[in-house]
Amino acid sequence: MAGRRGAIALRIAPLTIVVAITLGLVPLIFFAWERGGAFWPDAYAWRVLQFTVLQATLSTLLSVIPAIFVARAFARRQFQGRSLILALFAVPLSLPVIVAIFGLTALYGTQGVFGGWFNLYGLGGILLAHVFFNLPLATRLLLENINTTPAESHRLAAQLNFSDATVFRHVDWPILKNALPRISALVFLLCASSFIIVLLFGGPQATTLEVAIYQSLRMDFDVTRALTLTVMQIALSGLLVWAASKALMAQTQHFTHRLTTQRYDGTSFGAIISDGLFIAAAIALVLPVLATVLSQGIAHIELSSTLARAITTSLAIATLSICLALPLAWGMAQAQLRLPQSRSLLVALSLAGFIVPPAVISTGWFLAFRNFDGGIALSVVLIAAMNSLMALPFAMAVLSPALERAAQQHDRLSHQLGIQGWNRLRRIDLPSLRGPLAQSLLMILVLSMGDLTAVTLLGTQGLLTLPSLVQQQMGHYQSQAAGGTALVLAAICFAATFAAQKVSKWT
Repeated sequence: MAGRRGAIALRIAPLTIVVAITLGLVPLIFFAWERGGAFWPDAYAWRVLQFTVLQATLSTLLSVIPAIFVARAFARRQFQGRSLILALFAVPLSLPVIVAIFGLTALYGTQGVFGGWFNLYGLGGILLAHVFFNLPLATRLLLENINTTPAESHRLAAQLNFSDATVFRHVDWPILKNALPRISALVFLLCASSFIIVLLFGGPQATTLEVAIYQSLRMDFDVTRALTLTVMQIALSGLLVWAASKALMAQTQHFTHRLTTQRYDGTSFGAIISDGLFIAAAIALVLPVLATVLSQGIAHIELSSTLARAITTSLAIATLSICLALPLAWGMAQAQLRLPQSRSLLVALSLAGFIVPPAVISTGWFLAFRNFDGGIALSVVLIAAMNSLMALPFAMAVLSPALERAAQQHDRLSHQLGIQGWNRLRRIDLPSLRGPLAQSLLMILVLSMGDLTAVTLLGTQGLLTLPSLVQQQMGHYQSQAAGGTALVLAAICFAATFAAQKVSKWT
């Protein structure tokens, strides 16, 4: 009986996700079916698909290829301030999208410091924003892979007097070529499913599947076209989800670098100059945006009732997101550990928020709950639920490896002592996993505080969060006020990220 209850408990989290996705898809399918729509891509759908693939491919190439050389430069160089620069490269990973958009607009927009260099609105702006976020991510992932190279390989290369090119070909490249498909797939998936960046920087000729689905549902209410585009989006994401999921599950392990491997290549003057240029170029991509957010915002923080209301709402949504996402991530991680035969399906379910467009899920939820007079409270619950789906893979990236290690350490002894169920959770699992749980909690907090996608899709009039306040102020040309609000939002997310890094040392 206990075994049956345990098997049922393992399936609660996956079934919850299935129910959430079903509630998003079924109402739309019935709505379109009643109106006899033709589910077949037209010329517009194919054009949107082509642009989605084009911008995601270009974003991936512009992020990953330079990251190879930047990561190699960091691997070969030990210098004062190196750790600080690597910490700087972690900032975009926790920076809310709307804050980065504010910084990029203040720098490269029409009235920006470098205004007129190129048109920020269109493909160029989309690529710049994606590279800003993903080049540091790819650099950190690739650097950690390079640092796994055995020290003996570098000593042998030095003894054989290998040139820099030969060291790259025979020592670095075998490591990199195994990691590149996973990292590239992850970056491609993030760019293909990008919503806010394309919504704000795109235009009629720069529309992706995600944005086209949103426009079809919210502006034209063409459910048939939206579902057709959804099928195309799911098919595109499905081709990459297996590789991207592996990268996501390993992501947290890529933030602690081994700095003890000694390298003997890159000693020539040309190599020193080229490594310095690659590192400087990467810094020039990241630092000006962060400096702009700081300089534009620090003198314009308005401690108003509007800001206080936005902070309160954001914290309320983030708290509810934690209450929903953390048990869901725990259940999914346990299911992956205890049901290895279903691992592929569980990985796909954990990435449901990336595979199925949020615009479709949110519209289906709206139709399913349209008869409930919940007002702002219902919107808050639905936004928190959407945030939970979006944060799930990142929370599991922390919990899954930790649960696997805990199982290896405690399963046999717990079985011998007959400790299971609630007793094991209370006495063994929770005390030993306090660090990963706290780190997952803080990650969910950061992702929810900086979210604008769910608020845009599910928000109602009168619901104001920090990201939506920044967007509202930018839309009304209140750049100074937007800078202050953006800095407040960034400071909260940075504080939570810093706390997460400290907590990770408990593991």
